[in-house]
Amino acid sequence: MLANKHVSRLHYNSAISIETKQSPDRSFSLPMETESNRLHISFLPLPAQGHMIPMIDIAKAFATRGAKITVITSPAFAAIFSKQIERANQLGLEFHVQTVKFPSTEVGMPEGWENTDATAYSQNQPKFGEALSLLREPVLRILEKHRTDCLVTDFFFAWATDVAARLKIPRLVFGGTSIIAVCAEEVIARHQPHKGVSCDSETFLVPHLPGDIKLTRNQLPEHLRLLVENDFFKHAGEALESELKSFGSIFNSFYELEKDYADYYRNVLGRKAWHIGPVSLCNSDTADKVQRGKEASIGRHECLQWLDSKKPNSVVYVCFGSLTRFSSQQLSEIAKGLEASQQDFLWIVKGDKNQEQDWLPEGFEERMDGKGLIIRGWAPQLLILDHESIGGFVTHCGWNSTLESISAGVPMVTWPMFADQFYNEKLVVQVLGIGAGVGSNLFAIFAEGAKLVSRDDIDKAVRRVMAGEEAEVMRRRAKVIHEMARKAVAEGGSSDSDLTSLIEELKQHKAACESK
Repeated sequence: MLANKHVSRLHYNSAISIETKQSPDRSFSLPMETESNRLHISFLPLPAQGHMIPMIDIAKAFATRGAKITVITSPAFAAIFSKQIERANQLGLEFHVQTVKFPSTEVGMPEGWENTDATAYSQNQPKFGEALSLLREPVLRILEKHRTDCLVTDFFFAWATDVAARLKIPRLVFGGTSIIAVCAEEVIARHQPHKGVSCDSETFLVPHLPGDIKLTRNQLPEHLRLLVENDFFKHAGEALESELKSFGSIFNSFYELEKDYADYYRNVLGRKAWHIGPVSLCNSDTADKVQRGKEASIGRHECLQWLDSKKPNSVVYVCFGSLTRFSSQQLSEIAKGLEASQQDFLWIVKGDKNQEQDWLPEGFEERMDGKGLIIRGWAPQLLILDHESIGGFVTHCGWNSTLESISAGVPMVTWPMFADQFYNEKLVVQVLGIGAGVGSNLFAIFAEGAKLVSRDDIDKAVRRVMAGEEAEVMRRRAKVIHEMARKAVAEGGSSDSDLTSLIEELKQHKAACESK
């Protein structure tokens, strides 16, 4: 068997409770400020795990500087993140939560369909966007009742800048993506270099952008590839227009990581931005790392015990985010590729709970006994990536996962599928030189309709990152960038300084408004 229960009983029903010891109280020493000049900042995240998690970390970063925080979200997400917010308050930060009912039934969706996990595999995504627009008035009422000095919202709340202007407060935009992704997509939309190639698989150069970035039409989203004005294109256009009128954007990145693209964003695109990441590094305590997002499907101690039994850099961690759902055929190829690579592995599987488990190759459990651990559901990713046994990360290249791997000094096997993931792969493999791709080259939302990646390609990419001289070079580079990330958020670092600058601008804006 593969490390007891996690293969044959892959947690289709309920999650195992996380067992945590009471860690020493690590209260923050907050800046001394009078109530009159103390900032009150409200956060409105998109109801999606990949957006909510970094938004809460950003809120913690502001709270450590003395700001009072209010998070506006649905009752379901308030429950998911209650432990994390309670933990922040225990550490001496001031977090409040205001809930607003997500209008799912009002737009024709079933009751309770209030996040992208629920809508990802349905025909209700346009309705989900419509529901976001209906949040304008209830959010406005909350903001009017609880006077706030700044509104930080997800990019997709296109109405947020107008609401902030009505209240005479700044609106900051958080998109949850890399800077290279925003720059590349803007350049492609402006110059349309993909129209100059003869077929969807022919590469084209993204003009004017540093780094000699080349893509194919197959790697672009539909609204760029086909120049069609679908619902997403319309909503994204409205959101971009709203962003351009906002106070500026926050990026979960650091200047040294994306220097050329940060400069391009500010100097060529002419947009205002602050780089304050990696925000996940605010979770230095084990309890903080465990309590991010949903409840994990494996106990902290059980997970660490398995990792502790492995040698340094000997385990490849495999996880494809909260939205990707592979076919049984692709899951089987992954299993065969991992076995062929001869590497120990920790694999997070997030398939449909009704999906049959017969995709495991015959005899796989017996052959992999002691070498692999498969977890069905949610896992404490920060805790895993920070463990010394992890030598590589097979990832979908979502920005949260990419930056968390960078912050931990772990090289990556890149397997992008949609959203900003192909741009992030270029950063990891081509610009930073800390990864190798499996050859994924077709934009496929949530991996639906994705081209099958063979066991041989998986085996080859895993070996490149985990074994041999090339792997050692990647690992050394990754460790250097890991140190750069930690210095960026340390006192006087680039991200620390950007956050200081942003807070000072917000205080000046508040003072100017109060003096009128």
